[in-house]
Amino acid sequence: MAEGGNWGGDSVASTSQEQKEQRDAGTAVTTMADGADQGGDPVASTTRTDDAPPMSSLTELLERWDDSQLLDLTNHYRQRLEEAIQEAVENVVFVLAYERYFSEQEYKQVIKRTKRGSRAAGSTLLLNLVTEKEPRVRKLIWKCFVKMHHLLPKLEELLKAMGEEGSDLIESFKAMKASSELPAHLKDVQQKHKETLRAQTETLRINTILMNEKVKVFQLLDRYAELTVISTVRDRTLVEHELLARGRDHEEWREEHLGGEFEKIRTDQLFQNVSLSKSKSGSSSAVAGVPGIGKTTMVQKIVHDWATGKIYQQFQFVFSFKFRDLNTIKDRMTLRELILEQYPYFGNMLGEVWKNPEGLLFIFDSLDEFKGRIDFADSRRDTEPQHQCPDPESRCEVSDIVYSLIQHKLLPGCSVLVTTRPTALHLLDKAEVTVRAEILGFVGEERKEYFTRYFKDQSVAAAVFKHVKENEILYTMSYNPSYCWILGLTLGPFFTQTHRDPQRVPKTITQLYCYFIYNILKNHGREIESTRQVLLRLGQMAFTGVAEKNIVFTDGDLIKYNLQPSQFLSGFLMELLEREDSARSVVYTFPHLTIQEFVAALAQFLTPDRRDITTLLIEAHGNSDGRFEVFLRFVAGLSSPRAAWILGEFLGKFPHQTICRVSDWVKDEVKRRAGNTKSDASKRRLLNTLHYLFESQNPLLAQQTLGSVETLSFSDLRLTPIDCAVLSHVIRLCDTIICLDLDSCRIQCEGLQRLGPALHKCQELRLKSVGLTDSGAEDLVSTLSANPSLTELDLGYNSLTDRSVPALRHLIRNRPRLKRIELWRNEISPTGEKELRSLQEPRPGLKVIM
Repeated sequence: MAEGGNWGGDSVASTSQEQKEQRDAGTAVTTMADGADQGGDPVASTTRTDDAPPMSSLTELLERWDDSQLLDLTNHYRQRLEEAIQEAVENVVFVLAYERYFSEQEYKQVIKRTKRGSRAAGSTLLLNLVTEKEPRVRKLIWKCFVKMHHLLPKLEELLKAMGEEGSDLIESFKAMKASSELPAHLKDVQQKHKETLRAQTETLRINTILMNEKVKVFQLLDRYAELTVISTVRDRTLVEHELLARGRDHEEWREEHLGGEFEKIRTDQLFQNVSLSKSKSGSSSAVAGVPGIGKTTMVQKIVHDWATGKIYQQFQFVFSFKFRDLNTIKDRMTLRELILEQYPYFGNMLGEVWKNPEGLLFIFDSLDEFKGRIDFADSRRDTEPQHQCPDPESRCEVSDIVYSLIQHKLLPGCSVLVTTRPTALHLLDKAEVTVRAEILGFVGEERKEYFTRYFKDQSVAAAVFKHVKENEILYTMSYNPSYCWILGLTLGPFFTQTHRDPQRVPKTITQLYCYFIYNILKNHGREIESTRQVLLRLGQMAFTGVAEKNIVFTDGDLIKYNLQPSQFLSGFLMELLEREDSARSVVYTFPHLTIQEFVAALAQFLTPDRRDITTLLIEAHGNSDGRFEVFLRFVAGLSSPRAAWILGEFLGKFPHQTICRVSDWVKDEVKRRAGNTKSDASKRRLLNTLHYLFESQNPLLAQQTLGSVETLSFSDLRLTPIDCAVLSHVIRLCDTIICLDLDSCRIQCEGLQRLGPALHKCQELRLKSVGLTDSGAEDLVSTLSANPSLTELDLGYNSLTDRSVPALRHLIRNRPRLKRIELWRNEISPTGEKELRSLQEPRPGLKVIM
């Protein structure tokens, strides 16, 4: 701590213990402390003279606000203040202590909490102490926050927003209070509504594959895991199956961008500024997330938290709908009828509810499942009478009601939340949506925490997670709660039954799903006479769904494929509509789209002689929108005896002719694609076929298809770590690769680590602009030490510095066949360049290009 700061004459720096605690807390006191160390004011040292008008305005407003207004302000912005302060909580508490707003004991408490807990915990304690201060001190602390805003980006952002609101801020608080205060005759129905929603949302139903316990019920608060949500949406062109493209790159992406251009937010922030907005048109928010990521569970948690008074108390009423429910409504209806059908106790009170639209929040879950057409770019909706829905009593199509609420044409002033998959988010491009967020799922320790909660036996939890983490393919899946559920169900038995062969533990996605289906058959397969025939018909229905991009099936679909609802079928299909008051017919879905795709692939091997399988595969592979991509991987994987053997107990042997035809198709496809990589599209198709080869786990097939391939080029195609793992696997099964071109693939060090075991096969290696750093270069050189045939290496346009020079020198000296190494556009100094160029002198055939 700096000298000069004291409480009642006691120097803050009189003991070295506080200095040690602050260093141990993880952040040295920087600019703020520097001012004190020089005998100055640490707050003044942070202040710039070019404060923007919003900040000056806020300083003036702080003088005018009374005690109760300032307390309202603190409480309202409490969560955002905590997040803004936690990035430098040690510095902030130092300044408050230096200014004597905090006592020495309070200072020590915050530092201790930060050290032993986390910065978030320290920030929470700091704000607790602020709210307990007397009003005069609380105002001074706010002024202190304004002075130090330049050093805390999130604090600066918050304070600027407050300053721009200006004098309207307090008026907005008053309006918020007024809007949340209900007339006496509405309080009873609000209480009834909250009790109903609380009862509907307090438990979480988890599907199992056990016959005696199909569904387990848990308390929502016991099982709900906070997911990472960001306040913007990433590239919407990402394929729907993040299973194909996520994993550790997903984790790296999050770490790179969170706190930078993308900000992590909580669900209670989606409408944080609605009550403070000058606009009277309300706010619409959209939250995107891939299948199984937790969108519906997040909605359940939002509704539960509102009903229990934890969030969004500016809203008097929350109405939540699922688009899958809305699909069953065929006739035109009014918004009043829509609400009364789900919440009949409102009776004739809705007319009063409409009078304050600012107090209403409508939630619509899973836009991607809606079969109606909502085109926000179609201006005719605003002009053609048949599409207009001007008031809650107007009889309209359901799609028009939803459209009008989101666009604030119906009940202007209300707020709307829509969830959807990223692939349907384009439908909202022209919509009046003010917040667009995305659920990223589990990252890092959050993945481990899932398995810790899933298994009662923590030794099993640790063993399962260890296996998942060590397998790139399975680890890729574990960012998604639904995939974690499948992993838990499938892998658990391998680590609880000691007689299982560890070599049989699934390593590919196909193997994993084979065991998943095996466990269903083991628990339900004795219930019917012909398991194979029923699964064939179920698979045919599943395939039609994949082909038509349909994930919801009706009783009519079951009848069409001669399927009867049964205990056996319930092992595969979930009932979607389970509301007790629903008179509609039940509809069904597979627990996850990948399960539907696997069952669809499995059906191809359950027909005695599938003569047209090759035609089907060619047509599916020719589809450009990716709908068959996972299906094809499963088909290739099921052609492998190692994957499918476990299913033989219930399904018998797969037809040898079908297996041969699939293998022949994979072989022909790889051969055809390997020789044509001129365009990005052709490179992507080759990569897909290599995934088929990987899933087949057939070394002989790989040798037959890639044994004679001399060049593999994926330049300018972004490869994920899972792509690199697959590429490494297939290259190891090949003869020597003359040239592997990965220029501009952005594989970075993680991807290179995955490729490492295969690089000894490559004579020419092109790694220009792949994101290689010094540490990665050292690993690469170590890997290439096992490659005596290396002749060319291109490492241009990376981030190598003089730290890499010793490793590169070692590589050049110990690879006598190396004729050319390109290192231009790196960050090596002239001295380093000179040292590397000098290695050319004793080797006339060597070129070192800098």
